[in-house]
Amino acid sequence: MKITKFIVPLIFGLMGGLIAFFVAGEWKADSRVSFAKHEFIGPGMPRPVVHQVLDEGESGGAGSVDLRMAAKKTVPAVVNVKTVQMGKEYYGSPLDFWFGIQPQVREVPRNMGIGSGVIITEDGYIITNNHVIDGSDHLIVTLNDKREFEAKVIGSDPNTDIALLKIDAEGLQPIEYGNSDDVVLGEWVLAVGNPYNLTSTVTAGIISAKARELGGKMNLGSFLQTDAAVNQGNSGGALVNSRGQLIGINTAIQSPTGSYSGYSFAVPVNIARKVVGDLKEYGKVQRAVIGIRMGELTPSVAKELDVDAQYGIYVGEVIKGGAAAKAGLKEGDVIQQLNGYEVKTVPEFQEQLAKYAPGDAIQFVVNRAGKKKVVDLVLQSSFGDIAISESDGVLGAKVETLTQQERYRYRLSKGVKIKELRDGKFKSAGLTEGYIILKINDTVVHHPEDLERAIKAVGDGGIFVTAVNPRGRVEYFAFSLQD
Repeated sequence: MKITKFIVPLIFGLMGGLIAFFVAGEWKADSRVSFAKHEFIGPGMPRPVVHQVLDEGESGGAGSVDLRMAAKKTVPAVVNVKTVQMGKEYYGSPLDFWFGIQPQVREVPRNMGIGSGVIITEDGYIITNNHVIDGSDHLIVTLNDKREFEAKVIGSDPNTDIALLKIDAEGLQPIEYGNSDDVVLGEWVLAVGNPYNLTSTVTAGIISAKARELGGKMNLGSFLQTDAAVNQGNSGGALVNSRGQLIGINTAIQSPTGSYSGYSFAVPVNIARKVVGDLKEYGKVQRAVIGIRMGELTPSVAKELDVDAQYGIYVGEVIKGGAAAKAGLKEGDVIQQLNGYEVKTVPEFQEQLAKYAPGDAIQFVVNRAGKKKVVDLVLQSSFGDIAISESDGVLGAKVETLTQQERYRYRLSKGVKIKELRDGKFKSAGLTEGYIILKINDTVVHHPEDLERAIKAVGDGGIFVTAVNPRGRVEYFAFSLQD
């Protein structure tokens, strides 16, 4: 009986435990829990992986920018520009000299270069850099579909490093113009060109700075700066936004080695577009001036000058008879807007002004003694008028700025070379094509505009010309402007 008392409870206890075990197991099996997956960063350090899906309206990160369509639209509009400089080669038998036979001469390619260009019209107009085509005798343009054309130079502008070419082709795929004023820092861009003759190359980056002034020999003081990789051969190529619109012409890099090392620079398309428009219509760039001496206003400068403004373009002097004087600008005014665009630096001001021509009406917002004032102004040429200068030349002579090679060859830091000469005062005086004009009377000539200005200043008086002949010797010429 005693054994039975112990065994029976033990059996019931074991049975109850088994029942409880199976019931609990079934409950756990039915209440499954899903665990997050893990990614192992290091031994024994699991963390959950979070998969976040961006909303359709969310953008701006590197992963959300798709540049494929921009590249597809742009590549067919960018061309390879091959430049050829010719030289003379003498050939014949070495015995010809002993028999009095003159050696024969033929032209052969001496130097070849590469660059890029951008198709802007269906009938074959192409933008490139002036330094790409400078000094070349032949230009070969190769399209993206491998067709080749001989190109002619319509015009060039060393000051902005822009040149306009033309090929005899139709049905081309031109690029779409953008607006460089709308470009913002951090915006994604593509550089398209032919670095090292590698055709149809696309690199990506962002806008690193605007209105960048490089100094040195670059006269344009307002470049777009980007970190998209640009190398030799990219010059003259396209800088486009994420929509495939042209916003700049790739022009320069800043590098201690001569190859890309982080930053490149492009001429803003709004400036390039105005330049090529002038070259196409007039054969030269129509530059406008306002007639002031100016400086950049900073808080420290404002404090020193006791000016009630914190930024803008400080008018240090108003030139008598200039556009600014006629419009009522005064010394001490601070220009803060030009046609609605805020201008805080001189490069920004110059970039906006470069889009206009003599005779254009613009509007300034100025700070005058702490109060805002609107000033309407009609731009003038460097001669003090609003006339557009034609491309017929000066007194029968068309001149151009000296190339770097010519400056080195003749050891000159000034002067303009006569590239075309028709009947006129210069030709009658004895000058010919290839002469370099250094001075008109006492006025030193650096640019074609200087020659026009110097001739106009003489009136009906006499002209005394200091020039260098093609052999490098200085010669002097004199004539009167009176018939």
